[in-house]
Amino acid sequence: MEERKIKVGITHGDINGIGYEVILKTFADPAMFDLCTPVIYGSPKVAAYHRKAMDIPTNFSIVASAADAQEGKLNIVNCIEEEVKVELTKPTPEGGRAALLALERALAEYREGYFDVLVTAPINKSTIQSDDFHFPGHTEYIEQRVGDGQKALMILLKDDFRVALVTGHIPVSEISKDITKELIKEKLAIFHRSLKQDFNIDSPRIAVFSLNPHAGDEGLLGTEEQTVITPAIQEMAEEGVLCFGPYPADGFMGSGNHTHFDGILAMYHDQGLAPFKALAMDEGVNFTAGLPIVRTSPAHGTAYDIAGQGIASEDSFRQAVYVAIDVFRHRCIEREISAHPLRKQYYEKRDDSDKLKLDTIDED
Repeated sequence: MEERKIKVGITHGDINGIGYEVILKTFADPAMFDLCTPVIYGSPKVAAYHRKAMDIPTNFSIVASAADAQEGKLNIVNCIEEEVKVELTKPTPEGGRAALLALERALAEYREGYFDVLVTAPINKSTIQSDDFHFPGHTEYIEQRVGDGQKALMILLKDDFRVALVTGHIPVSEISKDITKELIKEKLAIFHRSLKQDFNIDSPRIAVFSLNPHAGDEGLLGTEEQTVITPAIQEMAEEGVLCFGPYPADGFMGSGNHTHFDGILAMYHDQGLAPFKALAMDEGVNFTAGLPIVRTSPAHGTAYDIAGQGIASEDSFRQAVYVAIDVFRHRCIEREISAHPLRKQYYEKRDDSDKLKLDTIDED
């Protein structure tokens, strides 16, 4: 791995929420610059407005692009040429457009290799909608723009507590028909790979939730467990994935069963995220697995109700930066190992002395 600091691209999110507050508070700590070189994609004027409104003592430098970012400083790339009005606590079309401009610029510069990992501040999924953005959220947009055909998996995590989702931002009425054996297997494969590659777990154990109450009660409350979920688990287990279940979701977290697994695969958004946020909201991180880009975000939203008051906690955003850096390092280490594998060793059949030969075997 290179000796230079990891460069962290940061999108400012909704300018009327707590995005700038948690970003500026995070980098008010000088120790953060020992870990990375941060680059905000946003607006210096809007950043200055938030800094003054909440009296946050964080300085920043304006740069033309992340390629010009200076180590030891908080850098900002201006993505908004026109004047933009900040209306704290309110969802506005201007706020949505400002969030999209920052995201577009960040992904364009990621394509150029100007930064290493991306951390996104929260957006308003309604106001950001436009002719250029017609997605349920960050994850789906990023998957299309820089996924290179790979499928994304949303993972919410805090330390060793990780929850992934089979279905994401879809209406509850569509969940049952969207859950198929093939989709569960796809998500399990991505989850398994991410736990190994991104979190350095050799043999990850994954718990799989049921869809219906009480895991369907043997068909009394639904048959998806018998016809879809269990077959998917069995087939993935045959392929070497350590996955178990389906477990009823209602008591799994409260009983502490989640501590026995490296990851939990929930069937739908609220089934996984409601208990996760109840247990780990303050320092929870949203990680987008399965894509070439390393992208994280805080587990909370825009928090309009407290925007501008200076009371928002930056813990979740700081943890999002930490996780992005850790995942990037794990991927670099794996690439180095894969690029220089150990030479194979063998005994020559004609040698009766059992002397170990160190010749390598060339494979096509």
